[in-house]
Amino acid sequence: MSKWLELRRVFFPMLMMCGATALAQKPADAYPGVARLATASEVAAWDIDVRADFKGLPKGAGSVAQGQDVWEAKCAACHGVFGESNEVFNPVIGGVTAQDVERGRVANLTRSDYPSRTTLMKLATLSTLWDYINRAMPWNAPKSLSVNEVYAVVAYMLHLSEVVPDPFVLSDHNIAQVQQRMPNRLGMTTDHAMWPGREWGRRASRPDTANTACMKNCATDPQVASLLPDFARNAHGNLRDQNRLVGPQRGANTLLADASAPSAGVGAAISPLAAGNKASMALLTQHNCTACHGLERKIVGPALTDVAKRYNGQADVLVVKIKSGGVGVWGPIPMPAQNLPDADAKAIAAWLARGAPR
Repeated sequence: MSKWLELRRVFFPMLMMCGATALAQKPADAYPGVARLATASEVAAWDIDVRADFKGLPKGAGSVAQGQDVWEAKCAACHGVFGESNEVFNPVIGGVTAQDVERGRVANLTRSDYPSRTTLMKLATLSTLWDYINRAMPWNAPKSLSVNEVYAVVAYMLHLSEVVPDPFVLSDHNIAQVQQRMPNRLGMTTDHAMWPGREWGRRASRPDTANTACMKNCATDPQVASLLPDFARNAHGNLRDQNRLVGPQRGANTLLADASAPSAGVGAAISPLAAGNKASMALLTQHNCTACHGLERKIVGPALTDVAKRYNGQADVLVVKIKSGGVGVWGPIPMPAQNLPDADAKAIAAWLARGAPR
């Protein structure tokens, strides 16, 4: 029996490794017409995360002075020259002192009378700041900053927070040392028990919830339903025509109004004018216009209904403004030039010129 156990201990892992290797080496054409293996460059394009121990951080460097130039050109419009603006986003700089840098815990976070909670007040890990700027900023052109520009911008933000001096150059060689000067580096806690593992030095002593099971007079299960908004109903053509001819799913005929909607009769057709309005509104979502413009409220740019009032009947003017962008008409936040087909720009402009009807 002992020999059998020894053989099983040696050979079973070998068989499992062989099976895993065969699976990993399965040829790319094993499932023709379904997929292919990702190339090394495609994987590398996605593999850009930077861990808290700075694994994944690319080589590079940037000075405080260089960061100020990049900031004023690409960041200040939304965050203010010194990161203190509250016009578009919450302030990212402020509320940090030299004493916080020494102590590792931001004192103002414990004050109920302090008016703000900035990014640098709350941030515990410098890798988080570097990674987020690298993958998501600037807001209108994410991932457009070079590696050295990201280092420079982070250096400038750290200088504004009294973490590094004016002539400092941040790089992959010294970023771990700078982490030891983060004002709130000791602010991360596991007392909430949301991380039960040992990756933060100790195992949490309690779960993150303290609920008791409902044993009587329990609420009934909720009824989950979904609907397709009118403005998106025919955004990408008739869904029924795009479904496969096999299987139970046939899809809704999106050329017809929703029969379950209170205002629509069963099978009532959408009028050509209403269909044109809905198609134009669908283009707003398709080209991410609604990220900055609400229909009836300002987000970053003005409400679309306000644009329609100002440029009533001026479709040609609106086409130019959509394609070329601009700044100053509605405030200091620039609107970048929009790279969309001319036909789509004209459709959106015509819809706005008609008063942005729904």
